[in-house]
Amino acid sequence: MKEGERSPLLSQDSGGREPLLTSSCLGPAGGDWRTGLGGGRAPSLPLRRSCLQCLTFFSNFLFSLLGLLALATGLWGLAVKGSLGSSWGGPLPTDPMLGLVLGGLAVSVVSLAGCLGALCENTCLLRCFSGGLLAFLALEAVGGVLVAALWGPLRDGLELALRVAITHYQDDPDLRFLIDQVQLGLRCCGATSYRDWQENLYFNCTSPGVQACSLPASCCLDPREAGASINDQCGFGVLRLPEDMAARAAHLGGCSVPLHRWLRARARALGGFAVAVVLVQGAELLMAVQLMTVMSAGEGASVSRRSGGPAAPLGPCCPHPKW
Repeated sequence: MKEGERSPLLSQDSGGREPLLTSSCLGPAGGDWRTGLGGGRAPSLPLRRSCLQCLTFFSNFLFSLLGLLALATGLWGLAVKGSLGSSWGGPLPTDPMLGLVLGGLAVSVVSLAGCLGALCENTCLLRCFSGGLLAFLALEAVGGVLVAALWGPLRDGLELALRVAITHYQDDPDLRFLIDQVQLGLRCCGATSYRDWQENLYFNCTSPGVQACSLPASCCLDPREAGASINDQCGFGVLRLPEDMAARAAHLGGCSVPLHRWLRARARALGGFAVAVVLVQGAELLMAVQLMTVMSAGEGASVSRRSGGPAAPLGPCCPHPKW
């Protein structure tokens, strides 16, 4: 450049001198910059926006891992029991593991949408995440209202549910495990009495099998009999014995009354857990809405600066436009 010529890339002050580059080209009010996705220099996110992004990302990352774990557990359970392979081309299997699969899939998909939406600053994914949370909250509200409204009939139907479970004891491994755990934990047998097991096709005294007039091992007073594993034959022939002799081998009382007391004693804890889940989901929804609001405000400010704001001084970080 010849002496006396002025650089078109540098502004001059009133004295004709070329000043040093100002902070308007180096960054917003202090030169705080971060590297953008394309390798260029971009202004750093405000502190509020960064905190919202981090909280939304890490919380949804944790919930997505939990959802994927539930999904994998459900698929493993279906595969072990053969329900997964036998259901192709037929109706869906009536298996509790299917609920775990569907629940884990829904939680993982919604959480991944929130995680990626916060990471990539994608408002579309954040809207999908917010919609999924609203759907979860609506389903939980409907479920809570139904439980509160039908608590009396549900409590009264507990004995009937136990009788149905006793009838289908051998049909489903999950149901058998649940009944065994209830009888072992509450130290009971049957719905109202140990003789309710007569309603089971295999334990009925008219059955030709080896389990005729018998009880499950979970009804026994000492099913392990001082051993490491449960003795499956500890309840054989108990239904043939008189009541005083049967009391020496098995529990005679039914499970409906103890189970009702157990549920009533833990109703407050279950309600507290449900409230905690709703509060966590509400906090997630609030953070997503706040993040979308902050992102929209930042995009609006950027557009206004590009369209109607004063032109920034040109320098090495602001390339000269082509006229």
